[in-house]
Amino acid sequence: MSKLNVVVWGENVHEHRDERVREIYPEGMHAAIAQGLVEAGRDFDVSTTTLQEPEHGLTEERLAKIDVLIWWGHIAHRDVDDSVVDRVQKRVLEGMGLVILHSAHFSKIFKRLMGTSCSLSWREADEKERLWVCNPGHPIAAGIDRYFELEQEEMYGEPFAVPEPEEQVFISWFQGGEVFRSGNCYRRGNGKIFYFRPGHETYPTYYDENVRRVIANAVEWARPEGIWQDHQGCENRKEPLEPLG
Repeated sequence: MSKLNVVVWGENVHEHRDERVREIYPEGMHAAIAQGLVEAGRDFDVSTTTLQEPEHGLTEERLAKIDVLIWWGHIAHRDVDDSVVDRVQKRVLEGMGLVILHSAHFSKIFKRLMGTSCSLSWREADEKERLWVCNPGHPIAAGIDRYFELEQEEMYGEPFAVPEPEEQVFISWFQGGEVFRSGNCYRRGNGKIFYFRPGHETYPTYYDENVRRVIANAVEWARPEGIWQDHQGCENRKEPLEPLG
């Protein structure tokens, strides 16, 4: 079996504007996420791309070869060209896996695929997050104990305006009392989508061993499983196999 072609897409804006973020992720958040996948020691062929590259690094030619795309964005969602969103959506429907991280809940591509506002409540107060495994038999939870903790994270709180997840893997509890559906699985067309909540830019979340394990597990879960055929237009009219009347 050939290696999974995995691409980590990063907005790559905070790293250039905020010294705190640059100190934590000197090579960029996308590089830290990619490094975690490399160090997982699995059959992944990992590369990165960013918002600043031509066509955001997601040309039709490159997208056609991607098995799983990982997406992190925050303050530049509006800068993502709609034509790129269109082609990513098409590839997801065809079967490409998509892993959406943290504030990418508000990205154009996730909102498009969910069909909802994807809004939530939030607070940045350096508080503890405890992620509970609510589906221990799920492959994305493989190797994770009953829960794991992040000592400092941004709070996301319910209600989370997304469709009911088809599978719920994690639920987060925060020190301030809120809870949040933080590991959500969906299918759109022939593609699988996983939303994973942790990953605020001013915390070293993407160096955490459990977070890295979950992302690697999600990549394997989201691997393509066949090709979606979308028949559109009158030219696809078919004659009946059996006589009618």
